[in-house]
Amino acid sequence: MRFYDLITPEGTKDYLFEDCLARREVECRLRSIFSAMGYSEVVTPGIEFFDVFNKNSSFIQQEDLYKLSDTKGRLITIRPDSTIPIARMVATRLKDYTLPLRLFYNQSKYLNNPALAGRSNEIVQAGIELIGSSTKKADLEVLFLAIQALSAFDDANFSLEIGDIGFFKELVSHLNVDENVSEEIRRLIEVKNYPALNDLLDSIGDNKITNALKQLPRLFGGIEVFEKASQLFFDEKIDSILSNLKNVYNNLSMLGYNGKITVDLGIVSKTNYYTGIVFRGYLQGAGDEVLSGGRYDKLIKEFGLDTPAIGFGVNVDTITTILKKLNSAPENKHSDIIIFCESGYELKALSYAKVLNKEGNNVENSVFDSLNETESYAQKKHIEKICVVGEKISFITLKGGATNE
Repeated sequence: MRFYDLITPEGTKDYLFEDCLARREVECRLRSIFSAMGYSEVVTPGIEFFDVFNKNSSFIQQEDLYKLSDTKGRLITIRPDSTIPIARMVATRLKDYTLPLRLFYNQSKYLNNPALAGRSNEIVQAGIELIGSSTKKADLEVLFLAIQALSAFDDANFSLEIGDIGFFKELVSHLNVDENVSEEIRRLIEVKNYPALNDLLDSIGDNKITNALKQLPRLFGGIEVFEKASQLFFDEKIDSILSNLKNVYNNLSMLGYNGKITVDLGIVSKTNYYTGIVFRGYLQGAGDEVLSGGRYDKLIKEFGLDTPAIGFGVNVDTITTILKKLNSAPENKHSDIIIFCESGYELKALSYAKVLNKEGNNVENSVFDSLNETESYAQKKHIEKICVVGEKISFITLKGGATNE
């Protein structure tokens, strides 16, 4: 029989010393940004009933979930997404709170990715949700916070792509195809597989809609994208979508982010609950997006409360890796002093540790029986001072010399 007691499951890893410090640094910066703009933290359970994710708007395949059952035989899943449980929370626990609600979270999500996919199955994600407003002001606030989150880690080398899922959905609605074909079109656009996309659309027919969908992955760039898109297909909904997105693009550019904001009408995320503006954020050093989000005005209604919302999530793990590459992560500092106590003075040593802490020192308590063992350990850990506690208290500086108190 093969045992797996010395390894972690596929898609997971241990976090050690510097890894933990870097991750906490990322979480701290994001928390500061979110709370400074009036967002309050919430935490949802690590396990939820399967029914929470078995909604029309849910994009998660059942085979991608980690599933188990409770003592009553009910199907449970380990949290694969943070927005959907927060939608449940808003529609139940927070339904009587004054809108808009500004919420932020910092928690792990779990997805059972295919073997050898190279993706993490456990992802620490921090993000915000602005609940209860469908205004342009709400969109701009969330996008502004997305920019703040990105620039907090690399102000010179971040980028944000914005689009609107409504553009794709409006085009597809004019095609006489079933849901499976629509999903395949979406998938091919998302991965920018032009040959396969063209073949599929050719099999459907040659018309303005199919031709527009063929061009969708190429509608990427600056202000010129809006003119190109309007020439492909036009109706009132398309005109409204493009006009609103153009307004958002211009406003963000006016804030001083011109050159860092691009338009991508090919953002057709598999997250089915998105209904309007969608966006992705990138940092240099990461191959995939580190931030993603969008407007989802129908999701919370599926839990019984009809209210609009917009939000985004940040991949904390990916940014942690970037910080370490840039040498911007905090270092794991060794202790300043190690306390060795003579026999019978154990409590006095621990009490004196508090005194040293208040003076700003990081302190370790020696668990060795001899001063020689303590000194050997201190040298290996690069601790420069030993505090010897007995009837009197003295300090030994390992680089030479001793003083008494």
